[in-house]
Amino acid sequence: MVHVLRRALLLGMAVAAAALPLRRAAADQFTPAQRAEIVQVVRDALKQDPSILRDAVAALQADEAKRQQQAVVDRLDQMISPADPVGGNPSGNVTIVEFFDVRCPYCRHMEPDMAKLLAQDHQVRLVYKDLPILGPPSILGSRALLAAQKQDGYEKLRTLLMQAPPDITDDTIQAAAKQAGLDWTRLKQDMNDPEIQNRLNANLQLAREMGIEGTPALVVGRQYVSGAMDLPDLEKAVAAQRAKGQPAKG
Repeated sequence: MVHVLRRALLLGMAVAAAALPLRRAAADQFTPAQRAEIVQVVRDALKQDPSILRDAVAALQADEAKRQQQAVVDRLDQMISPADPVGGNPSGNVTIVEFFDVRCPYCRHMEPDMAKLLAQDHQVRLVYKDLPILGPPSILGSRALLAAQKQDGYEKLRTLLMQAPPDITDDTIQAAAKQAGLDWTRLKQDMNDPEIQNRLNANLQLAREMGIEGTPALVVGRQYVSGAMDLPDLEKAVAAQRAKGQPAKG
């Protein structure tokens, strides 16, 4: 929001500058006196009509949403890798891609609703994209999950880690791995596989290209959604994409 407000104020200054007589030089050519005059014009305008800033912010937010949605659409074909863990129906007619951090409280809050969606709608494919952005414990957790995938235990371990204390440690992972029936010695060794870090790096790079700045971030069919969704919103988003006949990607 802060950067949106800043852009809105800069937009207001540009509009005000254009309205001043003989003030059509580039912004970096304004003298201190001219800049002070522009700022005063903006302040006076906002005092007289505060809705100017509200409308500018709304317009900028709408513009950023459109650009991010287009960035998602442009990357649909490369968004899903055959190596990505999959939940739900692998052949479902609507795909949800979930960028998540195993320690993210909002991701954890959404877990029960996502589980209910998969339990009641057997035509949804859920693709997990580990995005460890909350520090070293998140990286440790993500490496453990991708290592567990080699033992067909990704979802089992994910469920347990999402319910465990967020300060994930080797002890946390070992306890969860044993509870999930995984080979801890093998898991610990696989966590150091360079290929796992390469996969995480690829997820982080993709998120940067898409403009994802936090978790959870969802792509439902061809629609990008930033932030957690409750069950009714998930159902609506899936129904909307199904009505459009959006094919599953990847």
